[in-house]
Amino acid sequence: MRASELDTRLIMRSLRNTERVLMNEGVRHILEVEREKGASLTIDDIHEQVAGIYPKVMTEGEMEAGAWSCGMVAGLIHDVPTVKELVDRIMAEADALITRRLAGFARA
Repeated sequence: MRASELDTRLIMRSLRNTERVLMNEGVRHILEVEREKGASLTIDDIHEQVAGIYPKVMTEGEMEAGAWSCGMVAGLIHDVPTVKELVDRIMAEADALITRRLAGFARA
C-alpha cells in the first residue's frame, strides 16, 4: 500500500482518544459515523472499525479492515526490507558514518 504524509487522519477526537490512522475504507466509515453522530458519538458506534483490527491487518493482510495507527512518516517509507536487510543497512550506514567522523583521529 503506497501512502504519503497526507494519507493519515485523526479519529476519535470527540471521545478524547485521538488516534492518527492510515486512511482506508474502514476509516472512511468511521469519519462518516463521527460526522453523523457529532457530540453524541460513543465507542460503540465505531467499535467494529477500531477494536481487534491489528490481527486482521498484520496477519490476514486486510488493509481496509478498519483503523490502525500510522504516523505521517508513512510517506517516507519506500521499501520494506527483511529484518536482516534492515540491520545490515543500519550497520553499514553506522560504519560509514563512524569511519568518516573518526578518520581525523586516526592520524593523531
